Amino acid sequence: MASATRDESHEEGVEFIHEEDGSITARDLETGVASFAETKTEALRMLAEALELHEGGGEPVTDGDLEEWGLDDIEPGDKELPEFMQ
Repeated sequence: MASATRDESHEEGVEFIHEEDGSITARDLETGVASFAETKTEALRMLAEALELHEGGGEPVTDGDLEEWGLDDIEPGDKELPEFMQ
């Protein structure tokens, strides 16, 4: 009996994972990059943004961004993480 192994490094497409909390994770099979949201549509939008950033797109975070987000004077372990990072 013959058997074959599948080379998953060339796999393409998106895998949807339905999480226990009701959210949906969309994972790009080629890169392994993933993102989640409440719906498949929004998860795909978030995945597209994550893939763009993964490929070097987007704009770098500036000192002004850190100041706006209240992260400019935080040392590691100095303060509690902002809600969006928890």
